[in-house]
Amino acid sequence: MSTFLFYLGAFALALGLLIVVHEAGHFLVARWCNVKVLRFSLGFGKPVLSRRVGRDGTELALAAFPLGGYVKMLDEREGEVAETELPRAFNRQSVGKRFAIVLAGPVANFLLAICMYWVLFVHGVEEPKPLLDAPVAASLAERAGFQAGDLVRSIDGKAVVSWQELRWQLLQGAVARATLTLEVVDRGEETIFRRLDLSSLGAADLEGDVVQVIGLHLFRPHLPPVIGEVTAGSAAEQAGLRPGDRILSIDGAPIESWSQLVSIVSNAAGRPLPVRAEREGAQIALTVTPAEADDQGKRVGRIGVSIREEGIDRAALMTTVKYGLFPSLGKAVSQTWETSAFSLRMLGRMVVGEISWKNLSGPVTIADYAGQSARLGLAYYIKFLALISISLGILNLLPIPLLDGGHLMYYIVEIIKGRPVSERTMEIGQQIGLALLAMLMAFAFYNDINRLVSG
Repeated sequence: MSTFLFYLGAFALALGLLIVVHEAGHFLVARWCNVKVLRFSLGFGKPVLSRRVGRDGTELALAAFPLGGYVKMLDEREGEVAETELPRAFNRQSVGKRFAIVLAGPVANFLLAICMYWVLFVHGVEEPKPLLDAPVAASLAERAGFQAGDLVRSIDGKAVVSWQELRWQLLQGAVARATLTLEVVDRGEETIFRRLDLSSLGAADLEGDVVQVIGLHLFRPHLPPVIGEVTAGSAAEQAGLRPGDRILSIDGAPIESWSQLVSIVSNAAGRPLPVRAEREGAQIALTVTPAEADDQGKRVGRIGVSIREEGIDRAALMTTVKYGLFPSLGKAVSQTWETSAFSLRMLGRMVVGEISWKNLSGPVTIADYAGQSARLGLAYYIKFLALISISLGILNLLPIPLLDGGHLMYYIVEIIKGRPVSERTMEIGQQIGLALLAMLMAFAFYNDINRLVSG
């Protein structure tokens, strides 16, 4: 239950922040254009909490259905407007002002993403280096000649400094079915260029982890099963394990690495495990019963120990991605632009059938990612927020009636024709838009349920 509440809280915080920023964009530009704002609502439906503020008595509301929000402006199409306030009605504004007010919401989401990336790049984030382990047998990576110990320096001339950047560029290449040239430094310190042909990847290959499909893995050093810390009150402490103990076997199986220890314990929740360990040159025998824990909806075992990091060369495995104040801003803008363009390409390929609609995620999956990223730390959570903010901006710019993009489409037609779109056309557009949004939500919820069922 605690894990569920944590994930729910991380999701609610993310959703609330992104909606408030989006609607604040509409609100601020509307005020700048001297349009009267009647209500600023977080959520749809009947207000649960509300308060009036400012000289216009704008109602700030928290509504019952939280998946969205809106800014209600003075408008003759939605009710009577006093003659003295007609100049402040939204429908009386020039098409340029209406366009700016509607566009401000998605722009606010993009600006939020830029600010978040900027903060991260200035502060610096520690990430794994793009150091490769042995490729999967018979995979695209093995056929391209990749070997354990290869350190990727660039892809098609673009620098790669972290494992995350490597994954991002490989994903873009996979979607484009491109042939990539990777510059690597092998274990002998020799610079080699390897060509990775991704043209054979199909739509199904893009549904999971593309990097694994290609056959690449992050290098993981051999970590000895030596305990660094024991959590107070944990199953390990109750069993008598101490820092410095080297685990020799668990349940009769010899333990040679930390990953083996984790694997056995994770699959033995609630089951007593005989443990043989070495302490100060002597062997001891004890029994530990892993406590049951929830990990992304799965029942796993935990004993409450962490690895001893002595002897681990973090400098060889990790790097801090950090830039100066102004270079960070340029990097943030570039990252936001690339992510936006990639999202649009993905949507386009879904429409024409080149990529499966299974890549579309709904609120359940987003909530899961929110919780996972929050658990990893603040930097990862901020990255998640930036990504979702970009996605929200892109979604709202789609030319679908009921969304901001649909209104912008009407205004473009108005600019071309010299007169507004007819009320009848807008009514038909709303019906079409509602049907399209319902279809998108149905796909998203179906994918969420399918992911939950399949794990």
